[in-house]
Amino acid sequence: MFAWIQHFADWLVYDLLSLEHGTHLAAALDFFVYDSIKILLLLFVVVFLMGVVNSYFPVERVRLLLTQRRLYGLEYLMASLFGVVTPFCSCSSVPLFIGFVRGGIPLGVTLAFLVTSPLVNEVAIGLFIGLFGLRITAVYVLSGVLLGTVSGMILQRLRLERFLTPWVQQLLAAGKGGGDGAEEAAPLSFPARLPQIWHDALDILKGVVPYVVAGIAVGGLMHGYVPEGFFERYLSADNLLAVPMAVLLAVPMYANASGILPVVQVLVAKGVPLGTAIAFMMGVVGLSLPEAMLLKKVMSLRLIGIFFGVVTLCIIISGYLFNMLLS
Repeated sequence: MFAWIQHFADWLVYDLLSLEHGTHLAAALDFFVYDSIKILLLLFVVVFLMGVVNSYFPVERVRLLLTQRRLYGLEYLMASLFGVVTPFCSCSSVPLFIGFVRGGIPLGVTLAFLVTSPLVNEVAIGLFIGLFGLRITAVYVLSGVLLGTVSGMILQRLRLERFLTPWVQQLLAAGKGGGDGAEEAAPLSFPARLPQIWHDALDILKGVVPYVVAGIAVGGLMHGYVPEGFFERYLSADNLLAVPMAVLLAVPMYANASGILPVVQVLVAKGVPLGTAIAFMMGVVGLSLPEAMLLKKVMSLRLIGIFFGVVTLCIIISGYLFNMLLS
């Protein structure tokens, strides 16, 4: 199918539009057409299939498990895994994070969820497989889950609850929980679930597609107009500061994982080590300024700074490990 898409992109650019081979515009447009069709097809299939999975996923049961039982450290891992199957960007993760806080879940556990949720999700996994293959996808997913788990454990040990906003402090003092496990409704058949699955999939696509198209457009411009070796000069494996540079450059930017993946693909094609490119992606997705603004509802500026600092350090370490494992 991908070969057919490439043939179509070539026909559209070079035959129908009569653009000359080797020109910057032709290369950029060919990349944009090919990647747009390929990634949007992958996106549709993955979102629909994971909508089916999520319709059977006991979200409320997991939340109650994290709230009401002592798991001897496994709660951080569970929160990270829960982040894999929930919201697709940091901004949409924050409301669920607030619900975790209201439910009395320890702060470190909620932060483990908040780290992993935008980094690793069904859409990102599906696109990663299509762009980089199963081995690299497995390394990325494992590292994203571990990043959330380790960050959550570190942040919990720092005992940062005192830096939550007064609004959250009042909720915690009042002892508000996340529900008492009310009776579950009778399970629905798959045909009965299908309309809601379709509706949810369309909602997700509407929110994600603009970022994907914008990311592909940026990737197309980079692919067509950025000279070979430009990024490699500054972000090469020989530059020991390449990974922290990539992460720090990513912080002011914002996109979800599916939107930034086409840019990562081009960075790798231009010679940037895969670990450095993935660290850049993690910085864009997990350390965004819009997320910081939303977190002001529940965190003081000092806590936001500590949270971003710990996650930044963990991402930088991950980038170096990626370069060692994937070289």
